[in-house]
Amino acid sequence: MKNSICKDVTKAKMAQDRRDFMESCKTGDLHSVSYLLEVKEVEPNLKDEWNSTALYYACLCGHKNVVIYLLENGAKCEAKTFDGERCLYGALTDEIRDILKSYKAVVTGHARRNFYLDFMKRLLEASCYSDITFVIHNETFAAHRCILQSRNEYFAEMLETRWKNKSTVHIKSSLVRPQAFKRVLEYVYTGTLQVHINIVDDCLRFAKQCGMTSLIEKINQRLKEIEDYVPSKPGTHIHIVSVEPSLDDTPVQDDLNQLAQMAFPVEKRDPLAQGVFPFCGGLLQVPPYTDVCFEVEQDKFFCHKMFFTERSDYFKGLFADHFNEVSLDQNSIPIISLHEVTSDVFMQVIYYLYTDSVNLTEDLCYEILVVADLYLLPGLKRLCANKIASQLTEESVFQVLRVSRMFSLVKLEDQCVEFISRIVERITDNEEFIELVKEDAASVENREEVDSITIIDDLRYHIANNLKMYSELQEAQEKLSYLDHLLQELGIEG
Repeated sequence: MKNSICKDVTKAKMAQDRRDFMESCKTGDLHSVSYLLEVKEVEPNLKDEWNSTALYYACLCGHKNVVIYLLENGAKCEAKTFDGERCLYGALTDEIRDILKSYKAVVTGHARRNFYLDFMKRLLEASCYSDITFVIHNETFAAHRCILQSRNEYFAEMLETRWKNKSTVHIKSSLVRPQAFKRVLEYVYTGTLQVHINIVDDCLRFAKQCGMTSLIEKINQRLKEIEDYVPSKPGTHIHIVSVEPSLDDTPVQDDLNQLAQMAFPVEKRDPLAQGVFPFCGGLLQVPPYTDVCFEVEQDKFFCHKMFFTERSDYFKGLFADHFNEVSLDQNSIPIISLHEVTSDVFMQVIYYLYTDSVNLTEDLCYEILVVADLYLLPGLKRLCANKIASQLTEESVFQVLRVSRMFSLVKLEDQCVEFISRIVERITDNEEFIELVKEDAASVENREEVDSITIIDDLRYHIANNLKMYSELQEAQEKLSYLDHLLQELGIEG
């Protein structure tokens, strides 16, 4: 019951953050936009119930600085797409319109990225550990059997029949065009599709052959939106059809979940999974096409190297440095022993690497955080931080704040400070809080009167930022006075 309540509270906070983000883009509050994007980690391309993006509202309301900031931090405005043309048409000023037209949608050092999507694209484009190649009218496309079999029934059936034991497959049908095959294959890997309107029919034809009813429905829905929108907006030209899952829709991860489950020892699998692999009729003891086995506490995990080497530099180095020293099982699969992690924790690491999600419990959360730091998995660290944040209490918040700083978890640190800001009047005599204030004050070398104290500055920010109505002003002033009084008692200027 407690976990259910925590999840509901977390979801409510995330929903509120999304609403605040949209509202800040409408009002042009750049400070709030950057705070929600960088600290609260709101997705820059989320859409509201009117299918509108934050960038669209910033353009519509004429907030040039917000438009530039959003573009630099991952907001999409691609030429000749539905969302891109909508932003251009709705822009309040010609200056904003020129910014949109001149902006090049490249990933810069500070742009927001979907690292799981990047990983799946990289697998496909770089042919990492590919084990099958398709040749279509002299064009070649490398792929991975385990992903094809996990994601699509047609591919799964062909891999078990006509393509079985083939490393190269020649498709000579005139109905299958190379560009259409490439785009549909990208959809299999990423759950997204971007295709020029001239080859949409080819994609629909091949998707129908593969039994991809969901993709067909999504393409037709986008075509209908374009058909309804363009005539009403003179001068608008849309040449690219885009299909992307919603924020709550994770088709690729959902399908690869089964592949992750199959990597676990049989007795530790989800009872609902129990060896039944998607689109395969029988029960399997190990997942198909495995190429590495990890041994942890006498448990064996049969996995696929690509999920480890392409998501973790730790494992990339591990394979590069020690792969010649490993033993082999009866099927000539290399076995690597890991000693720094427990079996239960490693199960969650596998689950994260395959699906970008994790089943966190209160008991294991901190252990997984430590291992995520060791294995160089910042995304898993953030998921642990989100779980920890959902369970903050007055008794735990100071220890959690220290943990957040130790592991460089900026969002968790901010959530701790926000939590403390709501109970300032009750904690100014708390020894843990006083020690934090002293440490932050001492951390500034050759401290002068004008130097700030991190914890105090952050608390003042949150107290002021949470002020919504005039009636709350007195309460905020009282909280600030508690902090000032504490600093006076400690003899610290701040």
